[in-house]
Amino acid sequence: MNQYDEDLVRKNKRLGLMVVAIFAGMVALSFASVPLYRLFCQVTGFGGTPQIGRGAGDIKILDRDITVRFNADTAPDMPWEFRPEQPNVTVKMGQQAIVSYYARNKTGRHVEGTALFNVLPENAAIYFHKIQCFCFDRQMLEGGKDAHLPIVFYIDPAMDKDPDLKDLKTITLSYTFFKADNVNP
Repeated sequence: MNQYDEDLVRKNKRLGLMVVAIFAGMVALSFASVPLYRLFCQVTGFGGTPQIGRGAGDIKILDRDITVRFNADTAPDMPWEFRPEQPNVTVKMGQQAIVSYYARNKTGRHVEGTALFNVLPENAAIYFHKIQCFCFDRQMLEGGKDAHLPIVFYIDPAMDKDPDLKDLKTITLSYTFFKADNVNP
């Protein structure tokens, strides 16, 4: 083999290794994309994803009322009755509130579910902080049993300084329950 052939073989091996590395990187990114997207949504509030807070603590309560409406849906194959226990609540910005949803398993066997949630309008999601929520974990109901599923939240007073939300009076918190085995991790 002459020098030209040896150089060509070496270049082809290097190119082959680069193609394999790029392919492996793309496969790894495709598996990481869902968790990375969820993290992005949680950090930024993108897509109406509320923030997960640690508590209102020393947050100043403003004299600005916000009405929070509650919505509940179930996936077509989810055999639960699911609804908010009250249609809405009016809170002051910074004020911690607790509300509850009701769930009942309409079958004779246990069913695990998980709730996906969002906040509308989407640009208010970054200010909506959930401290405790049934949606953080899977929920399991035995056949014919029911449960009261609490949520503790507050609306960050920083929203009052957001010029896009200065006239906002109503926020909608929406949940959809799915069978736990039907939701991608």
